[in-house]
Amino acid sequence: MSGTEEHELVEKWRTLLTSYNGIACDLDRELQDQHGLGLSEFEALDRLIESGQDKLRMHELAADMYLSQSAFSRTVARLERAGLVGRAMCMDDRRALFVSPTDAGRARHAEARDTHRKVLAHHLD
Repeated sequence: MSGTEEHELVEKWRTLLTSYNGIACDLDRELQDQHGLGLSEFEALDRLIESGQDKLRMHELAADMYLSQSAFSRTVARLERAGLVGRAMCMDDRRALFVSPTDAGRARHAEARDTHRKVLAHHLD
């Protein structure tokens, strides 16, 4: 790869990061201000609810997230403390935990979803 190609590649990467950071900051601010949810909390709740399942194994939900395992665990713990999700042990595999949205979690998600989509539309449309 030539020096020019490397420079162009790095510039594309930096442009992508700048765009992502701007959108993520706006999402985090709006979701926190309007719904008391950080971006990570909303994303976990959104993916859980949009899965169409009553419950998901923690590792299934975490697989699609951009967080480390420990950061994801803390995110789910915050959602649980807020009463938005519940966690339960899997009876078939004691090492596994299920996560399920509560009624309050579904309601908060429904409210926050519109805010999330409006911010995305503002940046991506």
